[in-house]
Amino acid sequence: MDNDGIDLSQYNNAQSRKNQITRFAWTIVWAIFARPIPRSLLNGWKRFLLRSFGAKIHKTATVYSSVRIYMPWNLEMHEYSCLAPEVDCYNVAKIIIGAHTTISQKSYLCTASHDITNRLYPLISAPIIIEDQAWIGASAYIRLGVTIGQGSVVGACSVVTKDVKPWIVVGGNPAKFIKKRIIKG
Repeated sequence: MDNDGIDLSQYNNAQSRKNQITRFAWTIVWAIFARPIPRSLLNGWKRFLLRSFGAKIHKTATVYSSVRIYMPWNLEMHEYSCLAPEVDCYNVAKIIIGAHTTISQKSYLCTASHDITNRLYPLISAPIIIEDQAWIGASAYIRLGVTIGQGSVVGACSVVTKDVKPWIVVGGNPAKFIKKRIIKG
């Protein structure tokens, strides 16, 4: 390898053994005790499982059985928030989902990546905050460090790499302003 290349053999995951064991236990518990449950049934049970692993979940939050949550202790869901089918929460850092907010099916919330400017390619992470009354459309991607403002809508299949201001609609790749969100009647 030349001096300018990335040497991935030197990459250090830096996860503690305790963290790895807890994540493994979580994966087994969710696979056995939640994934077989049809869709959004038995939400109280799924909230209990999530809370048992440190999640902060309001009693009215909905979590579908097919959701994937990497580290439940980094998940916070407020009242009437929803993680729809097949949402993937790669929450190495905190993910906060505000009240009356829906994350639609197959969306990907990604709080970690790698520093491509560093030869050792270290893991970097930053929280994702999705404020109250927001809606993340199906198959959207939300990048680490992004805040989705109150009342905003992210269109289906959008890629959000920057903060979204409150009460607007964004869409595309990368997501761009489409219009203001105005609630009628």
